[in-house]
Amino acid sequence: MSRRLLLALAVALPVSAQAQDRFITVASTTSTEQSGLFRHILPRFQAETGIAVRVVALGTGQALDVGRRGDADVVFVHDRVAEQRFVRDGHGGPRQHVMFNDFVLVGPAADPAGVAGLRDTNAALRRIAEARAPFISRGDRSGTHAAELRLWQMAGVDPVAGRGAWYRQVGQGMGPTLNTAAAQEAYALTDRGTWLSFRNRQGLRILVEGDARLFNHYGVMLVSPQRHPHVKAAEGQRFIDWIISPAGQDAIASYRINGEQLFFPNATQPE
Repeated sequence: MSRRLLLALAVALPVSAQAQDRFITVASTTSTEQSGLFRHILPRFQAETGIAVRVVALGTGQALDVGRRGDADVVFVHDRVAEQRFVRDGHGGPRQHVMFNDFVLVGPAADPAGVAGLRDTNAALRRIAEARAPFISRGDRSGTHAAELRLWQMAGVDPVAGRGAWYRQVGQGMGPTLNTAAAQEAYALTDRGTWLSFRNRQGLRILVEGDARLFNHYGVMLVSPQRHPHVKAAEGQRFIDWIISPAGQDAIASYRINGEQLFFPNATQPE
């Protein structure tokens, strides 16, 4: 996909005529866009720097692919293993911590697998598999999908064996995945930020939360200007410096839905 087409698809904040020529493209995740975080923090960045941000919201795997092709200036995603590979292979970096939230396991109130209240994700997933209870996976190479697959592996379960029976991959973002889970009274893994902003919950409830294995860390990286000379390195680095600065971290911490904080800054955490 060309950079021009990606920009046409980008989620762009309204910008003044003066600022239209000064912008960066950030390839990020659906969770940062769908949760409303970017609508909250990006106007503050633009007001301080005069740089507009155009967001291409995709699954983490796809967002990293955009960075590899040089079709973005900055990548802001949440799959630390894939991010470290991106840096190691010379596509950008260094990686900087930005924030974290957590994943939650949601499912129908009837809870046919009997997982409600568990704090052990491994035990919950094993019960779902044993009960052959419907589970909806994003299946889209996103950070959430990668985390889900790691959790199944830790639980000692191969969900692919249940594909077409109780395990279904929809190949879409978090919102459509939750819509499908609600319609089919199925279980799903979601980031808490998207869940809090999701309105079509129907009978879905949070059933499993609080397991340390469910922590969800986000990192930010400049796309390599050595590989892609057109990358707006100065402006991209300005964005990175701002989002890990006290001003950016305060902007993240101040974003709430119904009084609940969605993301927790951790830029000062050692890499």
